[in-house]
Amino acid sequence: MPAKKPRNAFYAQSGGVTAVINASACGVIETCRKHKNKIGKVYAGRHGIVGALTEDLIDTTKESAAAIRALRHTPAGAFGSARYKLKKMEDNPAQYERLIEVFKAHDIGYFFYNGGGDSADTCLKVSQLADKLGLPIQAIHVPKTVDNDLPITDCCPGFGSVAKYVAVSIREAGFDVASMAKTSTKVFIMEVMGRHAGWIAAAGGLASEKEGDAPHIILFPEITFDEERFCARVKECVEKFGYCAIVVSEGVKNTDGKFLSDAGLRDAFGHAQLGGVAPVIAQLIKSKLNYKYHWAVADYLQRAARHIASKVDVDQAYALGKAAVELALKGHNSVMPTVVRASQKPYKWKLGIAKLSDVANQEKMVPRDYITEDGFFITEKARRYLSPLIQGEDYPPYKNGLPRYVELRNAPVKKKLDKTFVL
Repeated sequence: MPAKKPRNAFYAQSGGVTAVINASACGVIETCRKHKNKIGKVYAGRHGIVGALTEDLIDTTKESAAAIRALRHTPAGAFGSARYKLKKMEDNPAQYERLIEVFKAHDIGYFFYNGGGDSADTCLKVSQLADKLGLPIQAIHVPKTVDNDLPITDCCPGFGSVAKYVAVSIREAGFDVASMAKTSTKVFIMEVMGRHAGWIAAAGGLASEKEGDAPHIILFPEITFDEERFCARVKECVEKFGYCAIVVSEGVKNTDGKFLSDAGLRDAFGHAQLGGVAPVIAQLIKSKLNYKYHWAVADYLQRAARHIASKVDVDQAYALGKAAVELALKGHNSVMPTVVRASQKPYKWKLGIAKLSDVANQEKMVPRDYITEDGFFITEKARRYLSPLIQGEDYPPYKNGLPRYVELRNAPVKKKLDKTFVL
């Protein structure tokens, strides 16, 4: 009998991109290419899961080994990502049936979904439905999120690099403000990402290694914002150090449980569309303390800053992509490879495994003992956790003074289904 033809793999990127999500893509694709006898072609979804629904697939076999290798040092999503959350299976079974239909048409037996908690849920549901319909698909989730809020895994790819960017940025801004504080700006506010979990804001605390270093105050989503206590602390810092540098998470809430920056809108996932907390804090300082201020929103800069990525983060992102394929080849399904902290000093890590049923739609918050009793800074325990994750430099190649990033051909796969799918 002739040997059975290897089934193809589908890879997709989901949600907000990071400085290292392409490193995970590199890990997935390179590992698949090493196992051609077990895995056929690797197709990628153009703009994530939307590409699967619309049968808009990318043939990664058209990319050279050098181009795939260059993904390791290229930021953002090389195949396009999307904020598109599938509805519950019972509410819209057509979406899931369409995925299975596309996978069947293109002989896809492996599904590697690179994203956060929502994509873990999608990965789990696809696996369950495929099993129910008798089409075996091994669904493996590849963790990714700058928010660092996935459970079980010690940390999430993307977080170490954004943490490094935030710590470096607030340190450099602190030097700037300190230089001008005598006659100019007294308060600087840096807004960072983090809707419910304050991991990114916490990372800013790494920049402060001795009393007086910036930042002086960190505002966490986990701690209710107290206007009076906050203003008193700002005043105390200005009087003691000459200026006050603040890192604030976008998800800070007031005593009513409402986001300080809630714009009243909703994104594709149904989450509140936040309108910027830094100017809200700045206006409060102006009205209550009358200090001259400046504020900045790190926004996309923090998650796209591949030039200052953490080497630990890059290595883990690649390793988790590679591990996802290896788990599939060992017969695993509905699981996610994880990072396990094997040793604190010296820092060592290894790979683990988690069931998607334990990961999907869960959020890991900053523990209370990582935040000082007054709620305005990180503890030494938090510093011990965070510090190893920003270690090492992994610079991209440069040309003409600028980082040289790869742009893939992203050749389309010929469609096999007659009907189109309306999102």
